[in-house]
Parts: sequence; C-alpha cells; structure tokens
Amino acid sequence: MRIIKSIILILTPNTIAVAILSVISTFLCMHYEIYADFPLTLIGIAVVFPIVFSISTAYTRRERSLNYYGSLKAYGRAIYFASRDWVPNSEAKYQRKLKRILRELLGGLRQMFMKEPEKSAAEERFIYSKFSELSLFIKESGNRGMPPGGVSRTNQFLSKMLESFESMKHIYQYRTPITLRAYSKIFTYILPIFYGPYFANLSRDIPLAMFFVMPVLFSIILVSLDNIQDHLENPFDMVGEDDVVINERKFTRWLDL
Repeated sequence: MRIIKSIILILTPNTIAVAILSVISTFLCMHYEIYADFPLTLIGIAVVFPIVFSISTAYTRRERSLNYYGSLKAYGRAIYFASRDWVPNSEAKYQRKLKRILRELLGGLRQMFMKEPEKSAAEERFIYSKFSELSLFIKESGNRGMPPGGVSRTNQFLSKMLESFESMKHIYQYRTPITLRAYSKIFTYILPIFYGPYFANLSRDIPLAMFFVMPVLFSIILVSLDNIQDHLENPFDMVGEDDVVINERKFTRWLDL
C-alpha cells in the first residue's frame, strides 16, 4: 500500500495535464505535418540537471534537519535525566511538569514547521516561551538541591537545544533558491508540449497507436521529478513520504523507559 501512496503523490493532476497537452501537441504536429529533430541534450541541460541538483540539495537539508532534531531530543532527554537523577529526593510532580514542557515544546515545533514561514510567528513565540519555562525549571532544580556543577551542565544542554532549534528553523525558512525553482518549473511544464514536432517525427517510425507513448513518458518523468523536489522542499510539512516526523507524545512516553 505504501508504494501505491508514493505513486499517487508523484502522479499528480499536473502530471496528467502536461501529459495530455503534450499528446495534443504531438497529434496536431502530425496532423499538420510539422516535424523536427530537436536535440535531447536540451532536456538534460534545461530541466533534468537543475531538478536533480535541487533534489540533491533538498535531501541534504532533510538529512541535516534529522541531525538537529536528534540533537534537540537528546539534550531534552539529558535535561530530564539530570533533573531526575541529580536532585536529592526528586518528586514525581517535577518530572511530570518537565514532561509537559518538553511535550508542548515539540508539539509547537510540529505546528510551526507545518505552516508557511510567514504565518508561523505565533508558534515561534510559543516555542521560545517553552524554552523560557525550561530555563526556569533548571533554576528551580538548583533550588531543590541540584549541585551547582549540575545546574551549569544542564544549562549547557538547554543551550544546545536552542542551537538545534535555530538551525532547524533556518532550514525551514531558507529553502532552494526561488529563481531556480521557478526556472525549473517553467521548462518542466512547457518542454514536453514544445517538443510536439520531435515526438511527431519519432511517430513516423512506430505504429500510430503508439505515437502517444513518448510524450506521455517525457511528461511523467519530468513532472514527477519536479513533484519529488516539491515534497522534499519542506522536510517538516508531512506531505511527502520522506518528511521528518515530530512525535512529541512518543518522545515523552519513552522518557521513563
């Protein structure tokens, strides 16, 4: 079922629309005997190379996001362990409070990253308020008996969490160059249509019933590559199959295991 879902994500209405238009273009060129032998290198230079470059860049950003997300969770877990194990006679109510803060912090991350950057100001302020609560909790842990060295180390964990969040936020806000994306999309959608004379020329050597195979294949290949890049563009939006999943409830559920 997962492979079917992946295919559906790639074969969008845009893919079908471009395929239909390229078939119509080819048919009209055959009808009016408009034939041409265009170089296929134009496809590679103008479309495939920029899209593949964008996909590679977006995937690298996704891998970096995973590293920062892993660091943020690791330091959050370290703060939890420190508050539980370094404070004499620690009470369960403080651990429940810390769990709530961490759960709400990760939940705020998920909500923020699923929105467009220009609409996420409220979520960003909420996340910083959770970091402030963490800072106050660490201060409170010192008042409850955590050694000064432990308080200092725990504050360092908080600093590392903030660093990971800022890095994730910048990956979320600054994506593949807009002009490169616009350039790729323009040529992805128009080249299969403008190559009608080329496909018509090829159709003279194959049965008429097969004349639509090449324009359809070209359209599917090019537009599908563009769709893959779109899904990788924001690794947090939970649209593509390769997105970074932020599961705050699973994280807090495993803290005591």
